[in-house]
Amino acid sequence: MSPSPGSPLAIVQAFMASMEKMDYDSALKYVSSECASTNGPLGTVNGPAGVRAMLEPFFSMMLENVFVVLRETAAGPIVFLERLERHRLPTGWIELPVTGVFEVHNGQISIWNEYFDAATIQKQLPAAS
Repeated sequence: MSPSPGSPLAIVQAFMASMEKMDYDSALKYVSSECASTNGPLGTVNGPAGVRAMLEPFFSMMLENVFVVLRETAAGPIVFLERLERHRLPTGWIELPVTGVFEVHNGQISIWNEYFDAATIQKQLPAAS
């Protein structure tokens, strides 16, 4: 069953669909100017510009992304999204299990926290030359 349009779950799904395509301009329309986003060990940033500055360098090495949603649920403004992120590099596919916790107010994401094991992705990345 699809979430109702404009619901917190629908907002997060639309955001993630844009991020999967690396369409930052579309994705960041869902991020409030006051958003605080913590992306695992990468630290915390604020607002759409901070989110872009944190994610764009990581995704710049990707040729393609597939986000496989394993579980999702929402309670009021809070959305939990467990997924397997698959990223295609020139050297092949890498995978990272991630759980995101979002808080959505007035149609925009105001809090976004990502939980993952950095070592899981680091050991899959090609060695820097």
